[in-house]
Amino acid sequence: MNDAPQLEPDMALFLDFDGTLTELAPRPEEVQVAGEVVSSLQQLQTRLEGAVAVISGRPIAQIDDFLAPLHLPAAGLHGLEHRMAADRDVLRDEPSPDIRALKGLLKNADLLKRGATLEDKGPAIAMHYRAAPELEAEVVALMKEALKGLPALHLVHGKMVVEAKPFSSDKGYAVRAFLEQPPFKGRRPVFIGDDVTDEDGIAAAQDAGGFGIKVGAGNTGALHRLKDVAAVHDWLAGRTTVSET
Repeated sequence: MNDAPQLEPDMALFLDFDGTLTELAPRPEEVQVAGEVVSSLQQLQTRLEGAVAVISGRPIAQIDDFLAPLHLPAAGLHGLEHRMAADRDVLRDEPSPDIRALKGLLKNADLLKRGATLEDKGPAIAMHYRAAPELEAEVVALMKEALKGLPALHLVHGKMVVEAKPFSSDKGYAVRAFLEQPPFKGRRPVFIGDDVTDEDGIAAAQDAGGFGIKVGAGNTGALHRLKDVAAVHDWLAGRTTVSET
């Protein structure tokens, strides 16, 4: 294990939520945020002069609820909604015609009676199977079939979830957008995430002269790695280092 880069005053920190700040749960609403996480993020928000943001597939309103009373800049729905500074309003893309059509196709799916759950995110839609992992192949097949004839959409595969969203945004797009605005502009970005959807954010951070940290096992383009969510908590609190990938 090598000594890892620690956060420095000229850096900007971008964090995934599920699987990074919190452990995954059978249902998205059941996750729990450790109290020390909010405290660590509050301290980092001060140290980095506000350049701390959450970039998640969740809606920003959910992130705010879980991190209350902390209010951070955030990008939700993989960048389809954003709040560029903590004191600004949330801006969200409107659902496209293809997303509205997809919702109609999926709302009565038989898989929803067998343990899968449908999450309507407005401009995106996700089908979770954390409570019934044996449904993975059927969920993927259903989503692929439903997207036929909806060319503006593509599937994003996460941990126990398949999400349909427009091609127009991803977590890398969100990082680049933040880096154009204060207090992030001119800073070296650091992106921490655990899932395949985080690789776009990791790549964007590293392309901009910063670095990425992969949480957990699996292939990654990140320069560094943390073992698990608990290790993320330790790193945010300054209690540990990360290893080179």
